[in-house]
Amino acid sequence: MIRALARWIRALLAAGALAIFIAGVPGLLVITAGWPLRWLGWTHPTAAPRVADLVSALTSPWSDSMLFAVLATGGWLLWALFVRDVLVEVIAACAEVSQQRAGRGSPHVARRGPMRTVAAILIGAIIGAILADSIRGTLGSPAASAAAAADAAAHRPAVAVAPARPVSEPLTDHLATPVQRSTTRVTPVALTVSITTSPDIPDWAADAPGGIHHVVKGDNLWDIAEARLGDPYRWREIYQLNRGQPQAGGYRLTDPDEIDIGWVLALPARDPDQAASPPAQADPTQPEPAPRTSPSTARSGAPSAAASDTSDAPSHHFEDHTDRGITLPTEGWISLGLAAAIAIISALVRLRARRQARPEFPIPIRTEPGPSPVPAPIALAYQAASRSSAAGSGADQPAGTTMPDPPEVAAPVGLDPGGVEISLFALPGPGLALSGPGAEPAARAILAAALTTAVLDIPDRRPIVVTTIGALARLLPDGVAPAGLDLDGTAFEGERLLVLADPVAAITHAEEEMITRRRILDTLDLACVADLNAEPDLDDPQPPYVLLIDATARHAARIQAVGTHRRALDLHPILLGPQDGFPTIEVSADGTPTHDQAEIGRLSTLAAADLAALLDMIASTLPRPEAGTSVDDPPTASTGHPAAVEPVIIPAASGDTPPLVRLTVLGPITLTTDTGPVTTGMRSGSYAVLAVLAAHPAGRSPEQLAAHLHPSLGPDTAIKRIRTDVGTVRSVLRKATGAKDAKFIIFDRGIDRYHLEADTVTVDLWRMLAALDRANTANDDPACLTALRDAVGLYQGDFAEGDDRPWAIDDATCYRHQILAAYARIAELTELDQPEQAIRALETAIDLDPVNEELYQRLIRIQGRLHRPDAVRRTLRRLEARLFELGDVEPSEATRRVAERQLRPNPVGGRR
Repeated sequence: MIRALARWIRALLAAGALAIFIAGVPGLLVITAGWPLRWLGWTHPTAAPRVADLVSALTSPWSDSMLFAVLATGGWLLWALFVRDVLVEVIAACAEVSQQRAGRGSPHVARRGPMRTVAAILIGAIIGAILADSIRGTLGSPAASAAAAADAAAHRPAVAVAPARPVSEPLTDHLATPVQRSTTRVTPVALTVSITTSPDIPDWAADAPGGIHHVVKGDNLWDIAEARLGDPYRWREIYQLNRGQPQAGGYRLTDPDEIDIGWVLALPARDPDQAASPPAQADPTQPEPAPRTSPSTARSGAPSAAASDTSDAPSHHFEDHTDRGITLPTEGWISLGLAAAIAIISALVRLRARRQARPEFPIPIRTEPGPSPVPAPIALAYQAASRSSAAGSGADQPAGTTMPDPPEVAAPVGLDPGGVEISLFALPGPGLALSGPGAEPAARAILAAALTTAVLDIPDRRPIVVTTIGALARLLPDGVAPAGLDLDGTAFEGERLLVLADPVAAITHAEEEMITRRRILDTLDLACVADLNAEPDLDDPQPPYVLLIDATARHAARIQAVGTHRRALDLHPILLGPQDGFPTIEVSADGTPTHDQAEIGRLSTLAAADLAALLDMIASTLPRPEAGTSVDDPPTASTGHPAAVEPVIIPAASGDTPPLVRLTVLGPITLTTDTGPVTTGMRSGSYAVLAVLAAHPAGRSPEQLAAHLHPSLGPDTAIKRIRTDVGTVRSVLRKATGAKDAKFIIFDRGIDRYHLEADTVTVDLWRMLAALDRANTANDDPACLTALRDAVGLYQGDFAEGDDRPWAIDDATCYRHQILAAYARIAELTELDQPEQAIRALETAIDLDPVNEELYQRLIRIQGRLHRPDAVRRTLRRLEARLFELGDVEPSEATRRVAERQLRPNPVGGRR
């Protein structure tokens, strides 16, 4: 009753506004200006002017009253045009009602001018209030169908839509509609991704001397060699025999550290002397060995919870198909498409931290990076997406700024039964209702998929999610307040996560959005929102709209009305709980439907803590005005990274004899001896062990190395692999140097740590840190400058270049920031006497990190002092272009102030 009264009050207010315009404006003109044609010599409406009066009025000097009369005449003309437009809109509305009652579509409405637009808005307000009351009456009628309710709410459907199906109709009928989806193969990645298993033995393996082996969970080449050949060191023979051979899904074995579940490996003869004997072929009809209970080293996508909870085990329908995704440490599972979307957010968060980092001097000498801006589970998604990206996709990008490839589909929420990514926006039916133990984890992933979609696209194309306080509170951890992303209201794109009080408010919001979109389509005579967004001169595109609320029987018809127009209006209802008349899927804890589905094989799932962390990350990346910090402001207590956890002791050889091996970790990891580079025999895991030990001169325990390099493996398996990698380093380097007794990597049993032997191995990172330390303690500027140039000369690229593991990315950020500070200090020391050298130093630093704003500020300040305004503008435009590529971000206010100060006229001899 109250809402109906409010709607009629709005209608009366609109009618009152029309009355003021139609009757009030003429009255105001008569009272203030009187007869408006006095300026023509027509002094009274009852006395027609003579020609002499007209000539005299036009040729005589004009007074203020005559000018006012001219303006009043213009006001009368505008009023007449407005009245005409009101009449036209009233006639058009009547004609539209008549056409609809006759069963015909609405007449085409031409584009309106400004005056008619105002008239249309006022009349539309009245009609909209009446229509809204009609919606209430229609939806409240028990006999009304969902399709009729939708037509009343949306005024007139632009395209034919199917009526809502009855409650008793099977769910599979709702999902029978074909879905347009990408057929691009999803590349399996990371140590927790599984691949389709083929039961057939490939031709190339059919005659293997020792038979074949089906890879199962927990396998690695070392264990396979020990179990099947009796000697773990024969893993190299298995690798050489299978290297480059095609496997399931078209992949090949190229790295001995990474084999996938379902691959078929040919084995050499158990006894090398029997290699010529006929091989014992495995029976392809026999089932594959059951997965071991030991920790996995072959890549697997099954969540750990599934093995222990048989009630939520995947259905047989899904087990027969590909499972391509990443199992998170928090027991969630996400498809590679969602991992790619999350990876872009992770990259933006890291780049934001780099953008705000401030070079400082003295340069902190540390090897321990600060806390990662990306939580560990999210970092795993970044790693997986980076490996699944096309090779070389970022080859032309500056170091450390390459963005992961976006997902193949928008809002990827899972996989179909064939292992192909499915989009939230391409699901059939009026929407989706989720029930069962996996409903909330799946809803978290759907929310994440919507909010991480198109973050690098224009803001108007990014989806909007409308939810309620209660629904969002169910998805977040206890103690985390349900709130939107733009709490301070400063984001350029506005709020994308609207959190309303209750389902009634959310449904009402969706209905208002539905009416607005339908009126826009009718006005432009377009069929759907997709056609609207394709218009080349469109100023206000309509983004996808997701309604995420708890299921409610009381408002089922209203939800159905919104869902009926899902395709045409790009509105997507997602309900938590079963909903009458709505496609409802019961989801297992691991994301698989408990019953076979025609379109859904597995939905992504997220833990509450992961969703909360992801929402914080999304909020931090929203483009908004930022104050920033100026190069002239004093540095704060910690700009860039916090102090190291432990003091850094830079190793040095104990004698004058040069070390036998030179290890390079700044850039691609390489080993060089006096005879040349070491190019054969090393495992990829061995290179990673060397990089970690180079970054930690005090050493790392086996457990710490295992956590860095093999976080997805069990402790025993991971430590076994670490020992194998260490043994490989020793044997390869002994052979390369001829030093049979050298250790190269020492295990100190007293402190239970591995560390590099400084007498036999020298590291470019250590020499860089030593040069920075000399610069910090130099007694004069020339000595400092020499040490700084030594340091930057040693920096040949990012630490462990090409390694996408989280520890390597964080370490690379730490060392890059140190070298940026070195270049900034070089510019400070050379600016007065050799400004061109200072400019080159800063431009080199910007090439290394093209998002760090203070580097641009320093360069702009030098260019301004040299009176080069064009160079200042080019530098600012360069920063704007780089930040725009990272999601429509703009330079901070501090950077713009620095540029404006350098562009102002400056007194002779003054400094800015």
